[in-house]
Amino acid sequence: MACRGKVAIVVGSQRDLEFAERAAKILVEHGVDVDIQVLSAHRNPRELEKYIAESDADVFIAMAGLAAHLPGFIASRTKKPVIGVPLNVALGGLDALLSIVQMPRGVPVATVGINNAENAAHLALRILSLCREER
Repeated sequence: MACRGKVAIVVGSQRDLEFAERAAKILVEHGVDVDIQVLSAHRNPRELEKYIAESDADVFIAMAGLAAHLPGFIASRTKKPVIGVPLNVALGGLDALLSIVQMPRGVPVATVGINNAENAAHLALRILSLCREER
């Protein structure tokens, strides 16, 4: 697995940027390049598809609340690892958690706890460490 050491963090709304920044802080502290994008699977599907296809990131972190379609949308369009972060927008975040966890077979999304952007960053670091061990 050849890696650049880059993580793409995608949120569906401007209000979710605080969580993206929490994850990015950890990644940057470990020397990882981070690209943060606000792209909704519902409102910007074409732009999101283009971003996924053109991204040179090794890992995607997707953060979403409510129906939380974003992580699954990304995972269905790439073979790269996708980490989903359910966000508490309603129902204590359980709606988002269940949406992200219940992906169909063949569309895996690693899922961390509700609002736990930090664990998403730590999981991305572990995934990237697999590339470094091969070198």
